[in-house]
Amino acid sequence: MYQTPILLSLILLFSFSTPTKPDLAADRAAILAIRSSVGGRSILWNISQPATPCTWPGVLCDNKTNRVVELHFPGYGLSGQLPDNTLGNLTELTTLSLRYNSLSGNLPSDIFTLVNLRNLYLQNNLFSGPIPDSFTPLVNLVRANFASNNFSGPIPGSINNLTRVATLYLENNALTGPIPDLTRPSFAQFNVSGNQLTGEIPAKLSVFPENAFSGNSLCGPPLTSCTGSDPGSGSGSGSIKSNKLSGGAIAGIVIGSVVGLLLILVILFLLCCKKRKQKETVISKDLGEKKQHEIEVPEPKSVEHVERHQTIPTAAAVSGTKGKSGEVSKKLTFFNRNKDLGKFDLEDLLRASAEVLGKGTFGTAYKAVLEAGFAVAVKRLKDVTMGDNEFRDKIEGVGAMDHENLVPLRAYYCNGEEKLLVYDYMPMGSLSALLHGNRGASRTPLNWETRSAIALGAAKGITYLHAQGPTVSHGNIKSSNILLTASYESRVSDFGLAQLVGPNATPTRVDGYRAPEVTDVRKVSQKADVYSFGVLLLELLTGKAPTHALLNEEGVDLPRWVQSVVREEWTSEVFDLELLRYQNVEDDMVQLLQFAIDCCAQYPDKRPAMADVTNQIDELCGSIVQHQEQTPLNDIVLDSS
Repeated sequence: MYQTPILLSLILLFSFSTPTKPDLAADRAAILAIRSSVGGRSILWNISQPATPCTWPGVLCDNKTNRVVELHFPGYGLSGQLPDNTLGNLTELTTLSLRYNSLSGNLPSDIFTLVNLRNLYLQNNLFSGPIPDSFTPLVNLVRANFASNNFSGPIPGSINNLTRVATLYLENNALTGPIPDLTRPSFAQFNVSGNQLTGEIPAKLSVFPENAFSGNSLCGPPLTSCTGSDPGSGSGSGSIKSNKLSGGAIAGIVIGSVVGLLLILVILFLLCCKKRKQKETVISKDLGEKKQHEIEVPEPKSVEHVERHQTIPTAAAVSGTKGKSGEVSKKLTFFNRNKDLGKFDLEDLLRASAEVLGKGTFGTAYKAVLEAGFAVAVKRLKDVTMGDNEFRDKIEGVGAMDHENLVPLRAYYCNGEEKLLVYDYMPMGSLSALLHGNRGASRTPLNWETRSAIALGAAKGITYLHAQGPTVSHGNIKSSNILLTASYESRVSDFGLAQLVGPNATPTRVDGYRAPEVTDVRKVSQKADVYSFGVLLLELLTGKAPTHALLNEEGVDLPRWVQSVVREEWTSEVFDLELLRYQNVEDDMVQLLQFAIDCCAQYPDKRPAMADVTNQIDELCGSIVQHQEQTPLNDIVLDSS
């Protein structure tokens, strides 16, 4: 008579003790366990009622699966140790951010069982002990930041099993031993500086800058090359054997240095003699070429200035300005590489139907349609205070710059205060007009492939300019100076003009692009160019114009706004709505966003070189067509440490 109640009790007991599939209730219990284990600032949750954790600050859920997918507790003042066997219960977790707290102790091993984890941000805490060599299950991990903790021991070799990881930050810890030969991951960001690592840097990691490895006892590119023994090995006398040089070796070095110095002096003397002869030859040759390429024209008549479909308003100045000899100069000078292009002279140019394209920092640009049927772009310079001879010398250097991503300078006119530059006309206008000109229903969305290709082309053009010398810069990088061909290929314009203007030149709508250290538009460094290009990238990604970049439109301080959004870990909020439809390239978008943020660093020495930025974008563009799988945008969190 007691069998039925006993059997029922056993069934109920078995049902409660049998493991069940994790659900939202299990997620809630795990989060509360974490909350009760760490001290610090109170996490303001209403836990008096059995409410869903999805309403708690810092907790994000997936509406489809009804599971917790993100935990964001950055800078909450949390202290103490994370409990074991707790985080592993959040089986759908994709993002864990505990950065900028005071959490200590060893990392719970169950973190490394979260197979859906994509973003792991633990930087700037007090974690200690070894980093578990248990990365193999984290097949979806993309970004991991362990920087600025007290981790010790070796770098886990199981990181090499991760194929999707793009960011790995391990700097400012106490890690020891060599860097594993990480051949499988394709890192876009990597840093192990400020540790106690020894040995040779793996070849695949040598593409990163020196500061990614500084503060260790490492050797090999990009640091000094390795010799017979590994730095820091300290074994035997081999590491000390070659520390002192013999007297014979010192004498040989001295003699070799003297002989080398004498050879250098002889070579310099011969080069100077040769250069002088070449200069005399070039001068005589140029006199003959100028007769062929400088065209005499009749004195033009004055024209009335109108804003649209006008003629270029230069005739009065041209007809009234005399050179040193007392004669009016009426010569349009073509560059040699353009001498076989469409034939026209100054009079044709001034008679042409013109349309104002824009008024910028260095003057007004016009589209001039010549009677021959083709169009050119003419820039009438302003605030040029230098003499004609100096102007010609400088503009000849500008015209000599030849790259597929620069707008070709075809010819120029110089006579007193009147200075004209003639460029090839770009039919699709500027990037600024393309991004901001038509945001109505009839607008054709600018897709990700086109935007990234425009960024790459612009980067290549600017990199070419910087390669001309350490003092060569653009000085006025902005979206209205990135022009587009009929196939949307980007061409950089206005290069070399910053050196032509006088001290009274007034910048026009470029404040949002200007680096913080720039006070004179004529003195812009290459690192200031990098900052402006970073703002340009942000403009491409966000669809927002920088402060004062558009006429009669205030715009936003793009770097500051993006940083504030990223700081709150809502990176997907920064992207242009037109880009949100391309669900298969979110990682590429985030990487380009990180490149832009790096370019916009407050201090110039923290910004990358333009060549490095170009290489990164080039690699990124090469990977665009390879991505097939789709990832929800709410999984994307950019590391902004």
